Amino acid sequence: MTPEEAGLVFIDPTAYADEARFHAACTVLRRESPIHLVEHPDWPPFYAITRHADVLEIELHHNEWHNAPRPVLSTRLADQRREEQGDLLRTLIHMDEPDHRVFRNVTADWFLPKSLARLDARLAELAVRYVDKMAEMGGECDFARDVAMQYPLNVILAILGLPESDYPRVLRLTQELFGASDPELSRGQNLEDLVEVVTDFFVYFTELTQARRANPTDDLASVIANARIDGQPMGDMETISYYVIAATAGHDTTASAMAGGLQALLEHPDQLARLQADPSLLGTAVDEMIRWVTPVKHFMRNATTDYGLHGHQFREGDAVLLSYPSANRDESVFPDPFTFDVGRQPNKQLAFGFGIHYCLGHLLARMEMRALFGELVRRLDWAELNGEPELMQTLFVGGLKRLPIRYALKG
Repeated sequence: MTPEEAGLVFIDPTAYADEARFHAACTVLRRESPIHLVEHPDWPPFYAITRHADVLEIELHHNEWHNAPRPVLSTRLADQRREEQGDLLRTLIHMDEPDHRVFRNVTADWFLPKSLARLDARLAELAVRYVDKMAEMGGECDFARDVAMQYPLNVILAILGLPESDYPRVLRLTQELFGASDPELSRGQNLEDLVEVVTDFFVYFTELTQARRANPTDDLASVIANARIDGQPMGDMETISYYVIAATAGHDTTASAMAGGLQALLEHPDQLARLQADPSLLGTAVDEMIRWVTPVKHFMRNATTDYGLHGHQFREGDAVLLSYPSANRDESVFPDPFTFDVGRQPNKQLAFGFGIHYCLGHLLARMEMRALFGELVRRLDWAELNGEPELMQTLFVGGLKRLPIRYALKG
């Protein structure tokens, strides 16, 4: 595979559904063209950044590298629509300083360790519920659909204060949003179909905003609905966008890490046995699962000035794609990066990003995974794949959409 061929994986949704192909391409790029220009008629040109050190440096220099105007990869057609009609959303990932800090602070206290500690009992209770559910299913299930997608959805939507009757609707909209490149999950393959999905989110969360402003409660939805920026109510676009990113990224990425983490344990039974024999490894095992899966595939950054990086001179306006899955397999940072090691230390994985845009929910994601795998690994007698795991086609966020397994549980 040539570097030119390898670079095309970043604009091909099927490549992320074929991990062997994707990682082979990134290995070529890290070795031969770590700052690689990708050009295609349908896409604005960008440089793929594939080495850990380069991704880290760009993340740490947020004044020189902005999220705006394009925080995620988009086609020329989508860019044209944005220029004519504006962004579909304005979330934290669309913002740069000083707006980013101000809007992030709206909910930052909710995701501090002292605030999340109150969830410990609830997370443990949910872990028992879903492992019990596996027991009730008679030794066979689709772990991705039946457990991994449900557990974190239940957590984040409860934090937001949404009724359980609405959970299926939010899950469907999330899959349509992040699965826009997957024919099975998307509402349709046109840009207009994606606009419809975002519009449905806006309708749902506008009603929620009005309800929480009229009758505030003690949930996160009320915090967002009644937030004030510089003394004024937060704008409608920013308020709805805040809900969307919390409700979608707040569960989908964790679900992908959970499903992919179990797949890794089943495909590396020595590591599953090691974890069962030594539960104190749960913390490092969770971080290794997150590195292994890396649910967020990329973010874009845009040069605000000329910038030199490892011999390459970027020009103001240049766009780069930060490839987190590639950075998390960088041979210069991770010994035996293609070995799944539940005791890996240190583990400098970049799945949550770095710098000022470090994932707001990283502690919650780790807590959820420790709770679920702590319960599951303790009660698991044996488990194996019961069919072919299937990854979603994506360019931005994603993971397994199917993980059929057979198993036996203790107790």
